[in-house]
Amino acid sequence: MNFDRHTLVLLVRPPDAPELSDAEADALQDAHLAFRADLRDRGYLIGGGPLVDQDDERLRGISVMTVDPETARELCSADPAVRAGRLAVEVMTWMVPAGNVHFENVRAPRSMAEVSAPEPPPPPS
Repeated sequence: MNFDRHTLVLLVRPPDAPELSDAEADALQDAHLAFRADLRDRGYLIGGGPLVDQDDERLRGISVMTVDPETARELCSADPAVRAGRLAVEVMTWMVPAGNVHFENVRAPRSMAEVSAPEPPPPPS
């Protein structure tokens, strides 16, 4: 059986993450989202988002990347939230049967304002 290999990046809150004011945390989250959207625009990130309802609250998000694990580590180390110490990365290779997983090219939010914006109405049929 053939397998496709995908690089997964887990975004993890380290135990020594700095405490930030609400304004600082909001600004850092916007910078983080813009950075991830740029990775997507450049073709390095094919899917990702926050984790909710997880058993381990340290786990904050997941990304599926098109690059090898070492390149993923290098790219993700430039994330503003990683550089600020709010997030750390854990990188691994995920193997699935060939053709089992497909990703669509969808736009990623660049800020929390975009995340919170109402959905546009569907086009008339």
